[in-house]
Amino acid sequence: MTALLSLYRSFTDTLERADWLLPTLARLLFAAIFLMYFWVSGLTKLSDGILGIFSPSTGAYVQIFPRMMEAVGYDVEQFGLLTKLFVLAGTWAEFILPALIVLGLFTRLAALGMIGFVALQSLTDLYGHGGWDDPKVLGAWFDRFPDGVIMDQRALWVLLLLVLVIKGAGPLSFDRALSPRR
Repeated sequence: MTALLSLYRSFTDTLERADWLLPTLARLLFAAIFLMYFWVSGLTKLSDGILGIFSPSTGAYVQIFPRMMEAVGYDVEQFGLLTKLFVLAGTWAEFILPALIVLGLFTRLAALGMIGFVALQSLTDLYGHGGWDDPKVLGAWFDRFPDGVIMDQRALWVLLLLVLVIKGAGPLSFDRALSPRR
């Protein structure tokens, strides 16, 4: 029994020293699960043409400010500069922040930005799109159902991003390449 415990401790000690493993896997999973999710979502917010990146589509406003859009009869021209800048920043964030995480460049800052983005996305889903009234969207913890969009799925998203905030990007990253040698 002592030999078995010793083997177990040796194995777990090796895992604890593998500082590269968790952030590398977190970035890999982010790329596999979320990169295209956010980029495709961002593409739905762009206007046509090459300059569409500077001119969010009407759909961008509907997705980000659904109740405000309804209140103004879906006329984007009734929004002020601040609202337009907010929609533009949200649209760009869906491209820039995931790309930075996958590249491992400014990873901690990008992951923190993504946590804020997910929080705003969740609040918009709850209050703007009426998800608050749908228990399937909100979900609940400790209820034996792991499929609630906000309480269950997005909590796991944030956990994955928190790994990157705390641990950084890992060795296979631009962050590591740009850092001074230790």
